Amino acid sequence: MDSNKDEAERCMELAERYLREKKYDEAEKFIRKAQKLYPTKKAEDVLAKVAMFSKQNQKTESEPTVRKRQTAPKETPQVQASADYTKEQLEHVIRIKKSKDYYEILSVTKEATDSDIKKAYKKLALQLHPDKNKAPGSAEAFKAIGNAVAILTDAEKRKQYDMYGSEEERVQNAHSRQNHSHYNYTRGFETDITAEELFNIFFGGGFPQQEFYMRRPGGRWMRQQDVQAQHAHSQQANGYTTFLQMLPVLLLILLTMMSSFFISDPVYSLHSNAKYSVPRTTQGLKVPYYVKENFHTEYQGSLRRLEISVEEEYLNNLRHACYREKSYRETMMWKARNFGDQELFFKAKNIEMPSCKRVQEMQGA
Repeated sequence: MDSNKDEAERCMELAERYLREKKYDEAEKFIRKAQKLYPTKKAEDVLAKVAMFSKQNQKTESEPTVRKRQTAPKETPQVQASADYTKEQLEHVIRIKKSKDYYEILSVTKEATDSDIKKAYKKLALQLHPDKNKAPGSAEAFKAIGNAVAILTDAEKRKQYDMYGSEEERVQNAHSRQNHSHYNYTRGFETDITAEELFNIFFGGGFPQQEFYMRRPGGRWMRQQDVQAQHAHSQQANGYTTFLQMLPVLLLILLTMMSSFFISDPVYSLHSNAKYSVPRTTQGLKVPYYVKENFHTEYQGSLRRLEISVEEEYLNNLRHACYREKSYRETMMWKARNFGDQELFFKAKNIEMPSCKRVQEMQGA
């Protein structure tokens, strides 16, 4: 949008020139074009001024030479509807500008619950979102309700606001009246994310180019990508811990592999192939394994010791497979919880883990 800033400024210069020449229709046309290219507070103020002058000019031209006494009160220019916004939308903006604190902005009491506050925010957000409400000051009013809901739904910030907010607001309001400056919607309490991001949180990403946010322990909102990065880091740390726990087993496997260098081929294989085609089963845990056709003539070692090695290797393989099954199930359950998908969570929780089941059976045996 910054690329349109220069063009917007040129439109504003033309609008101000037409305003001085009392060509209000042309002035309004260029102001609206500037707002579309690069929205600013100055453009909103000038647009309101043009609307007021234009109405006054139309009224002057329609009055007869001899004015009659007006019986109806004049309507305040600020509450007039425009082609881009309704009278009701403008009234919402004016009411929020006049509000004294966050509770009044959301039209709730100080005893309101989180549910009441969120419900009030949703109702106002649909009226004030800049994509739907083009009234002057709507962007700042939208920011005001965003700040209000972010502060009042955070237990710690709401407590601080209730303690210090009222007195600070009185000082700011007095200063605003003396200097005729713009109302300070932050009131000394800024949120961690923007009003647009808060809108996306409450309405589930109804507008393009939105990011999904999640609330972490402690009340702080974080982007989903950041949460996933933290979770990945945590998983990495857990993986390192698991590696340390498995280190003795890995060393045992390594020593077994090193001892196999003294013979040309392993004595057995857990998988059938052309070289190891004769099936056998251990006496203890009934683990299937395969040997060569000349096994009975070449192998001179202890058959019981061989079968213990077969069972240990088979059990270690099962444990590794079980670890992968658990990791996959935990990942799917985590995703389901974060997206609030109960059906996906139920499916993830009931994922079958045949390797883990087999390990339990063997350990029981």
